[in-house]
Amino acid sequence: MQSRVGHQVDPDRALVDEAKSGSLVAFESLVRRYQHRVVNYVQAIVRDSGEAEDVAQETFIRAYRSLGRFRGDSAFKTWLYTIATNTARTALERRGRRERVADQSLDDDARALTAEQVPSHGPDPESTLVTRDAIDRALATLPDELRVAVVLRDVEGLDYKEIAAVTEVPMGTVESRIFRARRKLRTLLHPLVNTPVRRR
Repeated sequence: MQSRVGHQVDPDRALVDEAKSGSLVAFESLVRRYQHRVVNYVQAIVRDSGEAEDVAQETFIRAYRSLGRFRGDSAFKTWLYTIATNTARTALERRGRRERVADQSLDDDARALTAEQVPSHGPDPESTLVTRDAIDRALATLPDELRVAVVLRDVEGLDYKEIAAVTEVPMGTVESRIFRARRKLRTLLHPLVNTPVRRR
C-alpha cells in the first residue's frame, strides 16, 4: 500500500518498497530518476563539479544503507534531499579543514599573494547574456542557507514544506531565505539582463 505524505501519494513509494524488500533493480531505478538532479543540487552547495559527483555518489550510498529506516513520514524525494544536504555540508567542512591546514603551511607573504590572485566572481563586463555560468557565480555569492533554499525551490521544485523538512527549519524561515536569496540574485543579475548586445 502506498503511503500518503500530507494529501499526496509519494510517486516513488512502490520503488522504495521494492528496494526495501531487497530489489537492487528498484533502487537503481530510483538512482536513475534522481541522479542528475542530486548532482546539480549538491554542485550548487559545494561549487565544484568533480566534488559534486563524489557527494552525489556518497548520498546514494547513504540512502541505500539507511533505506530500512525510511518510514515514509515524508516523500522519498524529501528524505533523499535531506541526505544530500547533510552529505554536501560534511564535504564542505572537510574541505574547510583541509584549507585551514594548507593555509597554516603558508607564510604571510604567500598568503597575501594568493589573496591577490583570487579572480573576481563578479559579472563579466563582456558578457551579453545571462548564462548558466553567470547564474552559478551569482548563486556562489549567497550564504549557504540562502543558496540551499532557493535552489531547492527554484531549481529542484520542492515546495516550502518539503524545504523546511530538508533544512530542518520552520517554514517561515524558508520563506524568508528564499525571498532574500531571490532579491540578492535579482540585484546581481540585473546588470547582465540589461546589458545591450555588442555588435562586432
